[in-house]
Parts: sequence; structure tokens; C-alpha cells
Amino acid sequence: MSKPVRRSQHRCRPLIAGALLGAAVTLISSAGHANEAIDVEGNRRIDAETVRSYFHATPDGHYDAAALDAALKALVATNLFEKVTIDHAGEHLVVHLTEAKVIDRVAFEGNKKIKDEELKAVVESKPRGPLQRALVQSDASRIVEAYRHAGRDDVRVVPQIIDRGNDRVDLVYEVTEGAKTTIRKINFVGNKAFSNRQLGAIIKSSATTMLSFLTGGDVYDPDRVAADREQLRLYYRSKGYADVNVTKANAEYDPATKGFTLTFVIDEGPLYHVGDISLAGNVPGLDPENMRRLLLIKTGAVFDGNALDKSVELVGAELAKLGFPFAQATARTTNDAGARRVDIALTINQGPRAYIERVEIHGNTITRDYVIRREFDIAEGDAYNKSLIDRAERRLKNLNYFKTVKITTKPGSASDRVVLDVEVVEQATGEFNISGGYSTTDGLLAEVKVGENNFLGTGDKLKASVTWGQYAQGVDLSASEPYFLGTKVAAGVELFYKITDSSPYQSYGSDSYGAVMSLGTPITDQLGASWRYSISRQNVTLDPAELAGVPSLPIQQAAAVGPQWVSSVGDTVNYNTLDNNKLPTSGVSSQLSQDLAGLGGDVKFLRTTGDVRYYQSINDDLVGMVRAQGGYIAPWGGQQVPLIDSFFGGPSMVRGFAPNGFGPRDLTPGSTMDNVGGSMYWATTAELQSAIPGVPQEYGLRASAFVDAGSVFGYGGPTTFSGQSMQLANANILRSSVGVGLTWGSPFGALTVNYAVPVTKAAYDVVQPLSFNAGPF
Repeated sequence: MSKPVRRSQHRCRPLIAGALLGAAVTLISSAGHANEAIDVEGNRRIDAETVRSYFHATPDGHYDAAALDAALKALVATNLFEKVTIDHAGEHLVVHLTEAKVIDRVAFEGNKKIKDEELKAVVESKPRGPLQRALVQSDASRIVEAYRHAGRDDVRVVPQIIDRGNDRVDLVYEVTEGAKTTIRKINFVGNKAFSNRQLGAIIKSSATTMLSFLTGGDVYDPDRVAADREQLRLYYRSKGYADVNVTKANAEYDPATKGFTLTFVIDEGPLYHVGDISLAGNVPGLDPENMRRLLLIKTGAVFDGNALDKSVELVGAELAKLGFPFAQATARTTNDAGARRVDIALTINQGPRAYIERVEIHGNTITRDYVIRREFDIAEGDAYNKSLIDRAERRLKNLNYFKTVKITTKPGSASDRVVLDVEVVEQATGEFNISGGYSTTDGLLAEVKVGENNFLGTGDKLKASVTWGQYAQGVDLSASEPYFLGTKVAAGVELFYKITDSSPYQSYGSDSYGAVMSLGTPITDQLGASWRYSISRQNVTLDPAELAGVPSLPIQQAAAVGPQWVSSVGDTVNYNTLDNNKLPTSGVSSQLSQDLAGLGGDVKFLRTTGDVRYYQSINDDLVGMVRAQGGYIAPWGGQQVPLIDSFFGGPSMVRGFAPNGFGPRDLTPGSTMDNVGGSMYWATTAELQSAIPGVPQEYGLRASAFVDAGSVFGYGGPTTFSGQSMQLANANILRSSVGVGLTWGSPFGALTVNYAVPVTKAAYDVVQPLSFNAGPF
């Protein structure tokens, strides 16, 4: 009697396996000793003896029901047959076969958003393999899932089987992609400590706006949502909420809007502070207390889970340096909800003696292997160290080359060998922006930017921009290598050309071009340093047709000098503890720079500038920011500081003043009365930032109220030229203002409009209450 055919879900084997089965069989003779002969019908490519090898008789030479069932299942499992039945015909067994057709070609039609190569990697049906209809349907589901991850839930996939004769077919998947499925709204439920605006800035998913086509963050992607869920948990954990749990991340599709409503449900728990911190260990020759200096957390401070994780990493790295490669540091936390404190026990134990046999990397279709491997502080043959592996995973995620990164281990060829399995999913790393608008300094402007942050998978960055403004035009080209000559030193080169024209704020123009070569390296996770050499040619120009009076004497002298070459070396130290660089709510960002000109070239000066910003969250939706900045430039070698290298007061220091609006000024009657620049400046700001009530946070709008104060002074240029003298205003006068602002976090950067009213000023200062600014976050 016939048995029903069961469809196998296993991946198909190449048909050549059918021929190899006959050569590998060792049990053919057992069929010959059976009382029942086996006849095979319907086989064309598969040898009959190969089929008989799947039948195993009982000791008495017969085939009972169990033996026949086992043979049937084994034949079906080969995936070489569409249909298999077994019948009795007298003393004979008859095996009826319908061999699976062979796939000549696997093709895709209608796909535009996902390339053929990507879909071929998704499906399991392969050319020269057997056609399995169940597998074909599974492949169609896999294609749908691939499109779902690309933000297209409306996709339809219809497989077509085209008969080519001689039991050969073409398999064509017809794809109807449908419209992009977007996120229409993002909700946060249960959040009390942080506002929707703050949490919305943490995650990568965003709701649809009219400019979402530039960012792609509004496309629904389950992987991105899962990453957002984890990012929210880490953010809360870094702010003292050790019990936080993002219980749900629901995505509900609304047919009416043809989009998703994304809801994150958060159980915050209480705010914790750090209690006791103990260190213990059983590693011979190691005093655990010596590791306390590496801890980034302190008793009494707000608990910071990220700082705790980094502390464990630092201890693990230090242990390896000290010659304890198998020692492992682990942190155990005990949460006391009543006392709102977290006790931390850091234990250092001797881990198992295991070595890394090899590192296997998967999913990097663009990024080259060495770009991934260089983020590891360990390699094949080194002792296994979990802290260093966790650090490598964090570094890979921070590259922003990959949508997801996962590092796991599996057994190696011996008990003391492990294999690191690195699974990554690539994401787009290029950028192309076209923007236009208005800037107080540059007037009407348009800008085109194009860049690639992972050029040809090497990790190199290439960027180019062209700016065309009413008063300024320029071109900028740059390239950087993050691991120069295989070291952890980043190297870069920049070429630039800029022209400025006379404007309502200055009577002269300028042109400059040059190059900057730089090296930079991180010192810690928060501290970094860079060094640079720059060479540029700069020139001050005058257009008599545009002059409203006699040019100020320093302007005349600068134009008479003609082009000058500036050759300088410099360094910058950065310190950054911001919780979010785009929309900070806490932390410090500071920068100190120095440049020494005079290593060749025509001018000699030393310039020092500094800028510090401190952010602190005041309540759920209000952030305070204070800023201090200052600078000093001094000539040396008996020279003067060139005009355009001096400091000029304007809205970047104190809002409410025009560009070049305050500072040393020529007040000679009949002259253009230009701002002639100073050698010193200082400025401070106190600012409150908040979301706008009633405006959805996905619009990226926030308001501010501020107080600014500052001054520019210390003119060091000429006061006479060609027998003429000028009347100079050069006092260190306090300029201050109060005002409000509106900032839009656009895809091009932060676009800001401010309205400020000067409170204190000099009589000759130029004010401008309304100002516009475009710049990076």
C-alpha cells in the first residue's frame, strides 16, 4: 500500500549527490539477501541501486512496516524526488518515483530597492539544485521578510516556475515592492524622568516628516526598533535607573495612514546612587585594590551603568597588560530599592585557560575584514578575554557602519580553544545633501555636500562640499584614515578655497586657499588630542566700486601688503562627556587649541582659543547650558598679526550684534569705519532649552532663552599709514544681550533663528536683533 509523501524542509543538495550516494553505499548486499525483490520505477537520473540502498531488511530478510517507513522517509529527505510511493506486487516491492526537476536559473523581476545579489543570498533554492515547491514558498517568505526589514510591508512575491523541458525549469520570483512603510507616530509610555523629546533624540527611529526622505529614519525596520529598545535601556541605566525595563516595543500598522505607530513601554524604577564598592579576587600575585584607580564610578554618585561597564573593560585590559591574560573581572550589583542605592562588588577571578583559535566574520558584504579586526585588542592565538571582546563589540557599533553587531563564541578544535563568531549587518554609510537658506553672515546661500564614511569598505572617509552664498563662496575637499599605518592614529588631509566679498558688515573682501594635514588619537573614551600642519595663501581685496568711503587704514595696509602665506602647526585637546552629541541634556564639551605660525611663510603669530560648554537637565523637558569661550593671539619676530587672523565680535559671541558688530573700530570721519579686529576676546552664555508645547517632537523644533555677554579688545595693528592716522576705539567694553531662539534639527544640521536685544554696548557698535545661523549639531 502507498504511503503519504512528506515534504522536507531541509536545504536542497546538488543533484550530483544522487550519483555519489551509489558509490558510498555499503549495505546494497543486504537487499540482495532479502526474500523480497525491489523494483524501482520512474527514476531517470538516480541509479536504482542507490534507491535500494535506503531499504534495510530485518534479520529474517523481510521488510516490515517500520523498515518501509524508514526507507520512505530517507528517500524523501534526500530532496531529490517530488513524489515517492512504495507498493507491494506479489513478492516484489515497487518503488514509484517522480524525480524533482532541476533548476537552471533563479531570477528576480520587479525588484528595485533590493538588488539581485542580496536576494540571491536570502533564498535557499539554487541553480543546478532540485526544485522543491515547499522550499520555493519558504523562499518567497524570506524575500518578504527582507523587504520588511527595508521598510516595505506592502510587498508581494509570486514565484513562477517556467518549464524548459527535459525536467529542467527556471525559477522566477515576481516582486511587487509597494510603497515604503513608514513610522507615523512614536509614543513613549511610562516615562517620567525623561521627556518624549529627550528619549526621541536617543533612538534612531523617527516619525515621518516632509524631509524624512533625506534621513531614512522614518522607515520601519524591526532590527532598528530592537536596537532602539536596547538603547533606551542603556540610556536609563546610565542615568541611575538600574531597574529599568523597556517591557515592550510595539509596532501597530494603521491601514488608514499606511504606516506604523511605534510605542515603547518603559518601567523606569527608582533612581539609584552608588553605595559600597568592594574589590576582591583570588588571582595569585594580584592585589585587587590596585584596580580601584581605574573605576569610573564613585560612592555617593548617581549610578551609571555605562561607566560601570567601561570600568570592567578597563580593569580587564589592565589585567592583560600586567601579565594576567586569563583573569576575568566581573561586576555584581545589589540593588536596595528602599535605600535607593546600588552596592557594587567587583570580583577578579582566574578564568579558564582558553585561547582564540580564529575569528570568523560574517555579513560584511562591503566592509573589509581588516577594518573589523583592527577594532579588537586581541587576535588569533591570544588568551580569551571577555572584557576585551565586549570592548571590541562596542567599538564596532560606534563605527556606524553596521545596523547590528553580535559577537559570540563557539568551541574550537580543542577544549582550550574557542572561535569568535562576528556577525554584522551592513548599513548605508554615504551621504548626499543639497541645502539652501539664509545666513546673517553669508546672506543667501546654497550648499551641496557629498560624502562616504566607509569608502570601498576601507573605513576611510571622503567628503566634498561646494558653497555658494551672497557674500561668500567656497569649495572644501577632505579625506581621512582612522588607522594610519596600522596604528590607532587618525590621519587626514583637507583642501579648501574660499572667497568673501564686501558686505554690509565689512568694506573689504578676501580670498584664501590652502591645505591642512592632521593627526589625532584618543587618549581615553572622553579625552582626545590632535595635531595639524596648515599652509594657506590669504589676501585682502578692495573693490573701489563698492566702497562707501575711504577704507580704514588697517584695511588699506592689508590690501597693500598683498597675498601672504601662512605656515603653522597646531594642536587641539578635546574633552567630551555629553550624553548625546546631537541633543545633549547633561555633560561637558570642551576644546583647547593652539596654533603657531612662522615655520616658513610670511607671518608669525601664536593663537590660543578655548571653548567649554556644560549641560544639565533641570526637569523633564528643560535643559540648562552655560558656556565660556575666549582667545588670545600675539605676534612674534617683530611682526603684526594679519588683519583677517584677528578676532571680530559678532553673534557667535554675543547675539543681538551684527557680524563684525563689536570690537576695536576705526571711527575716523569719512572712512568706512570698519571693525579692525582685536587680539583678545571672551564671551559667556547662560541658556535654557526646551521643546515647544503642542509641537510633535519628531519635528525637531526646540526653543531657547538666553543671556550673552562678552568683549573683543586689544587692537595691535597700525594706527598710521601713508602719513594718515586714524581715530581708534579700543576699550574693553562689556557687551551683553538677552533673547530667545528657535532651533530646527534639520537633516542638514541645526538651523537657528535668534532674536536678541543688546543690554550693554558701545555707542559705535552695530546691532542686529534678528540673526540666522546654519551649522552642525
